[in-house]
Amino acid sequence: MKKVTLANKNIVVVGMGLSGLSCVRFLLTKGARVIAMDSRSELTLSLDIPLFLGDFNVNKLIQADLIVLSPGVDLNTPAIKKASESGVHVIGDIELFAQFTRCPVIAITGSNGKSTVTHLVADMCKAAGKKVLMGGNVGVPALDLLEQSADVIVLELSSFQLETTFSLMPLVATVLNITEDHLDRHGDLTTYHQIKRKVYQNCQFIVCNRDDLLTYPVSNKVTMSFGLSQSSTGFSWDKNNAIILLDGKPFLDSKSCLLAGAHNMLNIQAAAALAKVFGIDDHSIRQGARKFGGLPHRCQTISMHNDVRWINDSKATNIGATLAAINGLVSNLKGKLILIAGGDGKGADFSVMAECLTHSVDLLITLGKDGDKIASLHSNNIKVQTIQDAVLMASKHSQVGDIVLLSPACASLDMFVSYQQRGEYFTQAVKELAA
Repeated sequence: MKKVTLANKNIVVVGMGLSGLSCVRFLLTKGARVIAMDSRSELTLSLDIPLFLGDFNVNKLIQADLIVLSPGVDLNTPAIKKASESGVHVIGDIELFAQFTRCPVIAITGSNGKSTVTHLVADMCKAAGKKVLMGGNVGVPALDLLEQSADVIVLELSSFQLETTFSLMPLVATVLNITEDHLDRHGDLTTYHQIKRKVYQNCQFIVCNRDDLLTYPVSNKVTMSFGLSQSSTGFSWDKNNAIILLDGKPFLDSKSCLLAGAHNMLNIQAAAALAKVFGIDDHSIRQGARKFGGLPHRCQTISMHNDVRWINDSKATNIGATLAAINGLVSNLKGKLILIAGGDGKGADFSVMAECLTHSVDLLITLGKDGDKIASLHSNNIKVQTIQDAVLMASKHSQVGDIVLLSPACASLDMFVSYQQRGEYFTQAVKELAA
């Protein structure tokens, strides 16, 4: 896509979340005439621009020179689709960022582990003395990063962002993994993984998950791989000795790291590969990996009440994330695994969880919109109405050495404002056990 001209252009920004607001601010600095739209019926802006609420104004959209769409708004929304078919270009904040950044970019996407890997890469680069900025789908909106200088920008990218991105030229990029997610929006797995692979389009160096062929580019050459399988090249995992290998030789002892679980060893590998390809030295990579303690709501141990480990993995909003958490924990499990799951499954096929639940989960507690569908996959299940009830039930059935894992495999919006709120309610309920 050729570079857009912004000065004196009529531009409609659709969706007034964090990224939408950052788009408005950026466009105004470039001299654009900006109109804002949002599907909410009540909203106030501190910015002095026209604001249209509720149903999107088709006439304003069709008359625009450019539409900047927030990630949360579907491209197939009738008003947006009609404007696009009439010839109006539709882009997102990452596309704007791509056209104006001059800083090297490390781009990270995938179904699971994006935020953890993004933070790990940033910490590895910082350990090497690099000035690092981080944002995109996590933390700071990408356009806000343009205001600062840096040696490297580490971007977490969602499929929603990649849908409207055409010009991003990462120095190095990866698709960490592909599992069913957002099929309610993308339709099928093929479309979803094709969107994810857009991150490779203009990329100089590519890092791939050796064990997931869907992460591989169609034609570009892979620079380095990672995986739990054995390999004489790239990063791999020595399960017997719990050591991460590089080119078949010991690189990092997992016991020196704060992160635990096989899925996190994969995350460390991915981050290490990205950092190494970028040019970070091995010592700094190891240092960054050892010091990183994990992110809230991502397999986070929140309590050891009565010698039962309570883990908050509320960020697991899809099946793949939950399976990764379970498989990562059972290898060192001494007692039972009690799983709390359920919420809005976003059209996912839960049957792929059946084998894992049967073999690895001792008690399944479910709640939420699709809780019954998940419960049907396990003979030993309990259905509850609230997260507090789930915690009480788990406490009743747990004993020394057990793990209680909140890993919903579902989005949270059927019961909570966000996955963060779900995790916070869970954490609070666990704390009340000891009160």
